[in-house]
Amino acid sequence: MATRVLQTVGSGLKCTRNWSISGSPDSWFKSLFVRKVDPRKDAHAQLLSKKEDNNLYKIQFHNVKPECLDDYNELCEEVLPSIHANPEYPCELVGTWNTWYGEQDQAGMRPTNKYVNYVALLNDKDFIKYRTERGKMLLSRRNQLLLEFSFWNEPTPRPGPNIYELRSYQLRPGTMIEWGNYWARAIDIRQQNQEAVGGFFSQIGSLYQVHHLWAYKDLQSRENTRNAAWQREGWDEVVYYTVPLIQHMESRIMIPMKTSPLK
Repeated sequence: MATRVLQTVGSGLKCTRNWSISGSPDSWFKSLFVRKVDPRKDAHAQLLSKKEDNNLYKIQFHNVKPECLDDYNELCEEVLPSIHANPEYPCELVGTWNTWYGEQDQAGMRPTNKYVNYVALLNDKDFIKYRTERGKMLLSRRNQLLLEFSFWNEPTPRPGPNIYELRSYQLRPGTMIEWGNYWARAIDIRQQNQEAVGGFFSQIGSLYQVHHLWAYKDLQSRENTRNAAWQREGWDEVVYYTVPLIQHMESRIMIPMKTSPLK
């Protein structure tokens, strides 16, 4: 199993939008409460993730002191490349961003190779410097270990400039298989502009959480691409049946940092 890393920092603007789903109110109401799920003998991680040479992803969210954001970015640009070049730290940097719209003053997302032994890094001077200096700039931090859905693209470096949207969904416990079944059929609908970057679900940290990562040229391109999906057969059905599975959802618009392979 390979491990890879993603990382995000933020700034934000709140936007609202009205939308509706056609269909019988009665059937919609029932869909919230009546759902038959067949008993499973395999963990959903085995059923939904890529089987061969799985990548394990680590996602980090760093809440940075507003006055320290520029210094934080400079530190990451200076130190992260050498940390990931260390053979004792077999992690590949997939992407690192500043949040533009969403939770403010937030940074982060990276993937790694394998369940990394971080003890090996404790004597690395670059890593020690990074952790010490970074600690002075942060208000809080959190992370998760994720697996990638088998039907999503694997994140690979891409040229820019792009903006990225990280859409995070907290699912109701027991609904991960349903979510995967619907999205396995729906992902082709969202590939028209090569906007689908990666899809992940949590293994350690907040559980039953899903992250979808999308790339767009700009906010207008995002709007056009998302609107076009509603014109394709099957997208309305995916939304109709997956909305009741969600307890909470969040969107972040992110700008790649200079060190990010996803530009």
